[in-house]
Amino acid sequence: MSPRKRGDLGPGWTEPGEAATLRGFLDYPRNAVIEKVAGVPEPQVRTAGVPSGTNLLGLVKHLTAVERFYFLGTPIANLRGTFRPAKDETVDGLIADYRRAIADANDAIATWTDLSLPAPRPPGRGLPPTKRWVLTHMIEETGRHAGHADILRELIDGATGR
Repeated sequence: MSPRKRGDLGPGWTEPGEAATLRGFLDYPRNAVIEKVAGVPEPQVRTAGVPSGTNLLGLVKHLTAVERFYFLGTPIANLRGTFRPAKDETVDGLIADYRRAIADANDAIATWTDLSLPAPRPPGRGLPPTKRWVLTHMIEETGRHAGHADILRELIDGATGR
């Protein structure tokens, strides 16, 4: 995934189909999160910027878990724990893991020909949402956390913009 340039509308602009369009809209905030976290030094990258404890590295770890949950059906044992990077987890390692989760999710999305069908779901979690709902939800979820990352990064070093 390379950073977008102004005016680049992403893969959904040129690829046919609803799934490709929605994936294109999802790729934009995914890339924004990675760009906001890349290059931030320790300990700032894992230091809480707000009283809730939210930090840049925790956002990446959380988004990795929810990508795998919604697109691949990987269970999440402790949702709150996904926001807390371990001491031995590094910026490079968590970004690489997030990129792998995105690639795996995009591979799954590429096979989705009917978005009205149920999305993957871990056993025992109730009825699964539709694939369309998952794509739309992940645009919202990732966009929301990209906004958090914007604010946290600005608090760390003043960096603003996309």
